Amino acid sequence: MITIERATRKYGALTAVSDVSLTIERGEIVGLLGHNGAGKTTLMKMLTGYLEPTSGTIRVGGADVVADRIAVQKQIGYLPENAPLYPEMLVQEYLLMMAELRGVPAERREKAVSVAATRTGLGQHLVRAIRTLSKGFRQRVGIAQAIVHEPGLLVLDEPTNGLDPVQIEPIRALIRRLGKTSTIILSTHILQEVEAVCDRVMIMIDGKLAADAPLKQLLASHSLRLVTLDDKDVRSQLSAVPGVRDVRAAGAEPTVAGGRAWTIAVAEDIVAGPAVIEACQRAGVRVAALSPETLTLETVFRRLQQEHVARQGVAA
Repeated sequence: MITIERATRKYGALTAVSDVSLTIERGEIVGLLGHNGAGKTTLMKMLTGYLEPTSGTIRVGGADVVADRIAVQKQIGYLPENAPLYPEMLVQEYLLMMAELRGVPAERREKAVSVAATRTGLGQHLVRAIRTLSKGFRQRVGIAQAIVHEPGLLVLDEPTNGLDPVQIEPIRALIRRLGKTSTIILSTHILQEVEAVCDRVMIMIDGKLAADAPLKQLLASHSLRLVTLDDKDVRSQLSAVPGVRDVRAAGAEPTVAGGRAWTIAVAEDIVAGPAVIEACQRAGVRVAALSPETLTLETVFRRLQQEHVARQGVAA
């Protein structure tokens, strides 16, 4: 569905997106994460044909975004962070206008609007002025205009921006339903959003693609968390345990008085727990707890940020 090869976008001396390559297949729901200024929006604008890459190529459904921009845009439904709605228009009027702009034939427009309204839960609100709708329903109107032409690719930029917790869950459920018939790229800085709806995660840091993996794989932990009751450094003893790849000090353990925490990276498919405990006993170190490390997207994102900063420091 999407092939990006070494895409770069520069604004003068500033490189917003740097040498990004990726492939997205049909039917995937992909979360695009990154801090403000990481390059997410620039990448999506290039993907949708609103910006041309300074170098590299981007193809959607086989069409090049530079050489055949209109063919690309016909395949895409796009919800920008702030959907450009016309508050004085009725929902139906607005969606009919968008269907026309999207190239839906005149004889099919009413049906297309009806289908989009049904899929987004707007069926009972078609004759209401957009200005009278709640923020959550205005966001649904924004999604409805993005799918009215039944695109193969749906690009959503911060789709729950400004919504309260009650409004967020229906939008997430809607995105999951839409993912059954379209490829979806969801750009957000809300990590829980990605965990709730996405199959795959791409993380951008300073214009570069720092991670790209299925969500389950990204959160899979091959590490143990050890808490000891002694202040003794056990890195040398634990590093000698078969299957242990790395041992890192994780600081004091607040839940155990005087406790010290360690993160132990182990080889995949290796059960190292019993040997770790035995190594601690031989070293005369008392073990308070040993458990698999639980990863969240926040943990992964923070670790990638720290690694990026460390590399920048070395390069400097």
